Amino acid sequence: MPASAPVSVRDLPDVGEALAKKLEKLHLHTVWDAALHLPLRYEDETRITAIADAPFNTPCQVQGTVAHCEILFQPRKQLLARIRDASGGEINLRFLHFYPNLVRQLAAGQTVRAIGEIKHGFFGAEMIHPKIRTDTDAPLAESLTPVYPTVAGLAQPTLRRVIAAARARIDDGEVLPEALLAQLKLPPLRQTLERLHRPAPDTAPHLLTDPAFPPRQRLKFDELLAQQLSMRLARHAREQSRARPLHGNGAFGKPFAAALPFALTPAQQRVCAEIRNDLAQARPMRRLLQGDVGSGKTVVAALAALTALEAGDTVQVAVMAPTEILAEQHYHKFHRWFAPLGINTVLLSGRTRKKAKDAAKAGLADGSIRVAVGTHALFQNDMVFCDLGLAIVDEQHRFGVAQRLSLNDKGDNVHQLMMSATPIPRTLAMSFLADLDVSVIDELPPGRTPVRTKLVNCRRRSEVEGMVLHACQHGRQAYWVCPLIEESEALQLQTATETHARLQAALPALNIALIHGRMKAAEKAAVMAAFAAGKTDVLVATTVIEVGVDVPNAALMVIEHAERMGLSQLHQLRGRVGRGAAHSTCVLLFAEPLGEVAKARLKVIYQHTDGFEIARQDLQIRGPGEFLGARQSGAPMLRFADLDSDLHLLEAARQAACELLARHPEAVAAHLARWLGSREAYLQT
Repeated sequence: MPASAPVSVRDLPDVGEALAKKLEKLHLHTVWDAALHLPLRYEDETRITAIADAPFNTPCQVQGTVAHCEILFQPRKQLLARIRDASGGEINLRFLHFYPNLVRQLAAGQTVRAIGEIKHGFFGAEMIHPKIRTDTDAPLAESLTPVYPTVAGLAQPTLRRVIAAARARIDDGEVLPEALLAQLKLPPLRQTLERLHRPAPDTAPHLLTDPAFPPRQRLKFDELLAQQLSMRLARHAREQSRARPLHGNGAFGKPFAAALPFALTPAQQRVCAEIRNDLAQARPMRRLLQGDVGSGKTVVAALAALTALEAGDTVQVAVMAPTEILAEQHYHKFHRWFAPLGINTVLLSGRTRKKAKDAAKAGLADGSIRVAVGTHALFQNDMVFCDLGLAIVDEQHRFGVAQRLSLNDKGDNVHQLMMSATPIPRTLAMSFLADLDVSVIDELPPGRTPVRTKLVNCRRRSEVEGMVLHACQHGRQAYWVCPLIEESEALQLQTATETHARLQAALPALNIALIHGRMKAAEKAAVMAAFAAGKTDVLVATTVIEVGVDVPNAALMVIEHAERMGLSQLHQLRGRVGRGAAHSTCVLLFAEPLGEVAKARLKVIYQHTDGFEIARQDLQIRGPGEFLGARQSGAPMLRFADLDSDLHLLEAARQAACELLARHPEAVAAHLARWLGSREAYLQT
């Protein structure tokens, strides 16, 4: 079936500009968007339950005559009405917020229907803020009444009317092959939507929200299939586009590798070979390099840059980092490594002085500068590269899609190497990153020592200070990380400035420095250089040291208010120690009471050191959004499927996508038009 343009919700009856804007807040732009907007729950208005038989704590509909109604003012203003029916039962209806019209509707002698849950109240059985209907002669509903997610100002009756009108306008054709649906035991789409929007009265409420309910399985599969199809089409389009091959000759890479004080691990060598092969192709590389903390991604990135630079005298490389301190760390490493090879490297960030920035921009424009390291400053409109061949993006999930694309626009189909120290769980990579090639550094360099993790209540802070003193007296250094810079009355967290002052008072024999994101670039660089050189015993820091900092002599990491941080951040911070031969320890200071999520995070980080296992459990705790950065912003890309519990459907969708692209291109177009609409182009980024 050929794909037709989706019908806009604005074309539905009685949908004016004001209503259309409210629908757009729910990401409902087309009739298919509306048809796929599923209920949160259901109300049973198909029957009236006698008040005497009405169950507690279960939604039901009762009908009775108002025996008494009054406005009370103690302990607060509220409306209280009592109704009774022929069964002899009575129930109170309590409203804490009401309009005068409701008082008139509940006048004594009126007959009303009330829908809600009955609770035990001070004056007996009551419904709090039930839905009231006064048209008691109206016929009962023929199906369960859906209750949809909505926004302020968009009432349920209006939303139900719009969704019903949308379902009437969608095309009835089943675009997926019958054999595929039969193999997976999935119902037709039209039947699926009908059963979820207008369930029969005898349908058990728990069944409708059960993830294993066949109609929900059908929607999950369709959603995953749309995602897989879009990703594969994006990959195909990239593979069909042209880019300049970058053939390295080893002129830079061989002397660089020979000068390293260590040998590359087999995993690093394998990944380097994959990158070299990609760069030599006439299509743009889009490779994600992932590896655990300390696995040696920066060296691999440097070798990739050198391969690109070997391909021509004018080829340039851009290295982009999300924070200034990480960009500075990368710059110092690349400058130290590349200067002996005669390669000019420049740093560009928001704090770069105008004179230096103008000189750097001129050098990049005329090609005299080959490597630019920086933050978002690299993709400003006035930044011009003479011949950008490779863009390396570190911590890629922390950049927006538009930012990454704007860097790509600085050249002609620039090769891209994206790096992440947050290991991506397999299901996430299969799902959201199917358009990328993925390389994994799955082993740590020799000499890295396991880091012991300790959970310590903040009431025992003095003991931790003793651990810091002991470590420093034995020639080691320590980090003490705090989540805030200044006092916050709302959170009342220990701040970096307070901690710095307290540690100086408690440990006067030690040289203790402070670093945070609001310091000037030169100040931060000086503090880090002193710590790296061993002139500072303890570095009190905010999370600016989360990534990129490499001081082998640092053997103790103390993380203040660890319960406030995410698993990825905790794992990154812990990875700043254990980089030398000495045994290292990470102390997680926490404050009680702990919420359930905080307990779960601390348990995971205490029990596991493997980044992939931590990432897998983190995915279960917080979902995929933060792993993917701006890929996941805007309309949610997975509304129905759950990557952890629906792996079988994801596998089936991957296989089906291959089959449909090969044999049923018309079904592919129709399916994507239904499921993605305007989001398809966004997904392909």
